[in-house]
Amino acid sequence: MSMLRKLGRLFTIKTRLEAWLVTYAIALGAVERGRHYLETYPGWGGWLLALACCGVVFIAGAKLLDSVKAQAPALAAGPYAPPVQRRLSRSRPRRLSLNRASGSRLSRRTD
Repeated sequence: MSMLRKLGRLFTIKTRLEAWLVTYAIALGAVERGRHYLETYPGWGGWLLALACCGVVFIAGAKLLDSVKAQAPALAAGPYAPPVQRRLSRSRPRRLSLNRASGSRLSRRTD
């Protein structure tokens, strides 16, 4: 059983470079298949099949690249959290009210 595991590890894509290489190999095969379709089915049918073959490369490449973990950044961040960016208000800035008693009209109403 361990021999099968060792053999299986050979076919595991571990890095983004390997994912790009596999995507390139898929693209070469798709273009060759598309050429074959153009020769076999002249006209619009061949062109649509060739485009479908080439479109699959984008989907497969995206799946491969998403499945591989991104490498850690070259510069490690410090022990402190980055500063919080505050949202800018597009409306006119308002003064802070120091008087806590001033509330809404409903709170000032006396019946």
